[in-house]
Parts: sequence; structure tokens; C-alpha cells
Amino acid sequence: MMNPQWLTSFSMLSETGSFTHTAERLGITQSAVSQHVRQLESQFGPLVLRNKRPLELTPSGQALLVYCQEINQADMRLQLRLSESETTRGEISLISPGSVGLRLYPLLLSLQEKYPDLAVRHRFAPDSEVMDAVLHNRYELGFITQKPEDKRLVAEKFTAEPLELVVPAGQTVDRWEDLERMGFIDHPDGQAMATRLLSRNFPGNAGVRNLPQHGFSNQISLILEPVSRGLGFTVLPQFARLAWPDQQTISAIACPVPVTDTIWLIHRAEWPLSKRSEQAISYLRGHFG
Repeated sequence: MMNPQWLTSFSMLSETGSFTHTAERLGITQSAVSQHVRQLESQFGPLVLRNKRPLELTPSGQALLVYCQEINQADMRLQLRLSESETTRGEISLISPGSVGLRLYPLLLSLQEKYPDLAVRHRFAPDSEVMDAVLHNRYELGFITQKPEDKRLVAEKFTAEPLELVVPAGQTVDRWEDLERMGFIDHPDGQAMATRLLSRNFPGNAGVRNLPQHGFSNQISLILEPVSRGLGFTVLPQFARLAWPDQQTISAIACPVPVTDTIWLIHRAEWPLSKRSEQAISYLRGHFG
């Protein structure tokens, strides 16, 4: 039987296409990843084309990847069968974008406080990574902002989340010039979100890219820090704004033309959810309305 750690390293390598990124994801050294792959190649021959960027799998590598996926699926089915009756113990694993995650994670920790034998494993990630993680059984539950087309996934409407124009406390926005005066605090989805919201509420404007850029942060929990200090405005999903600890330092401007995203709950279609995940979903729905 092959070493499970070797297979885990190989599976992650096939996903990331990089020895460095694989080592970072798994929390091991790059040399350990290389050693694991070499051990497998000693049995099956070349598995990876190392001169490609990103790395590519050989036909043998593709066959081994299918084998790894089959093992993961069998392991997931076994875990579900052994623990499906458990509602207050075991792991609840979910992956979500940052904004809704800021709302989900504290709620699940409250559930864990009630049932200490539960373990919550939550990862923040963009939609594409959420779908991939659920499809490859790394997380049982996922939350995304775009309904997936993949038939292997079940998608249910979970809640709605509006985009918000957030400015420093005391500021008002009546014209495009008010936004130019304040300047824009950008983030990884900032340009796209701001374009969607502002183009509908300030038609004919010069565009977000022409606004003065007064900052950037890729940490969802820190994007509002410069806004709270009066350094600019931003556009964020509502849950990110509500998670800010000092609401008195910021203000959400009501826009005449709202823009609202649907948050979809996804999971694999091939097997039922564990009982504890069903309970967690019911608990969360009660808090989102």
C-alpha cells in the first residue's frame, strides 16, 4: 500500500502546479514534497513534467491522480457512514468568501461552545477555490456568490448580501465629485464591486479606475481600517461592513439603485450531508433569516 502522505503531496501538487505552493498548503518543506513525488515515481515512472510552468502531469500522473480522487471519495463516504448519526460531535468543514465568512465563523464558534465535541474547520477563499475544494472533498460545505453549473454540486439559495458604499463617519455622497475628493480604498474585488455599484448610481461617471487611489488591502478584516481613519471610501459586501468592530467610525451610504448578490450553499451531490452539517445549516439559516 502506498504511503498516504506521498499521495497527499502528489494530489496537492497536481492542484497547485508548484512544489513551493504545495509545501505552503501542506505546511511541510519543499524538499519533503519533492521526496514524496520521487518515491512515487520510483514505482510508477515519471509523473510530473517539471520543465512546464505550471507543472503538468504525465499520463501516469493523470492515472495516479484519478486513483487519489477515488480514495478521497471512498474515505469521505466511510466517514459519513460512520458518523452520520452524530449531530453534536465531529468536524464541520466549510469554505467561503471572506465577507460572508466573517459572519459564518463566529456563529459556528457559538454552536461549538454549545457542543464542545464539535470541531469547526473554516477557510476563506474566492468562489473558484470554494468550488474546487468541495468537488475534491476537502470541505463538506461551501458558500459562493455565483451559482455553479457543475452537476456534481447541489446548490441552494442561502441568503442575499448587498454591496455597500462605505465612507468615513460624517461624510456624505451626493455627487461623483464627492468620491473623487475622498479617494478609493481598493481590495482584491474592489474595482469590480465598485464598478457594479457606482455605475448604476452615478451614470456617466469617469469610472472607478479614474478615481484617486488612497490605499489597498487584501485582508478582508482590515479594508475598513483606512476608511475609519478618514483616508478614503470603499465598496464592500454588507457582512464585511457589519463585522467592523467600531461602527461609529464608518457610514454606509444608501444608494438609490441597490446591487445584491445571492449567496449559494453548495455540497457534493453524490452523498447526503452529515447530520451535524445539516444541524449547522439549520442553525445558520436561523441567524440569517
